[in-house]
Amino acid sequence: MKKFHFLFFFLIFITACSTNNNLINNKTLEINTQIINNPNLTEKPTEKVEVTKMQISVKSDDKEIIFELNNNQASKELYEQLPLIIEVEDYASNEKIFYPPKKLDTSNTPLANAKTGTLAYYAPWGDVVMFYKDFGTAAGLYELGKVVSGEENIKNLSGTIGIKKT
Repeated sequence: MKKFHFLFFFLIFITACSTNNNLINNKTLEINTQIINNPNLTEKPTEKVEVTKMQISVKSDDKEIIFELNNNQASKELYEQLPLIIEVEDYASNEKIFYPPKKLDTSNTPLANAKTGTLAYYAPWGDVVMFYKDFGTAAGLYELGKVVSGEENIKNLSGTIGIKKT
């Protein structure tokens, strides 16, 4: 009789496990089918976001320099003032400067550690600086961007230059 009880409970246990397993498999199949058939639940390809780079061209005669501007307030404000035809000056034998028509807001603009090819803004005077030699840091000197091409032409800029968006 004990063997019969054991066998009886064993069969009930196996049947219950098998039935429960089928229920789980059926439920999984049902959920997977819902996901496949419902476009709102399936993974969609990620959208590509195109980042627009702010680049400017500085020209004097047949010389051109391309700068890529940083994503900060002062750079955006300079970019919005373009195109410009403006006078450039040599200053301190390591930089060329020009004065944009409107002063730039330097909020969220990092201070510059100016090296050759750095484009910066010196807030106390309101001038934009193109470095053709390393300089370093100064209070009120903010980084606007860096040269992309034509770095060797910065030193030779003189007189009237044209600045435009590229």
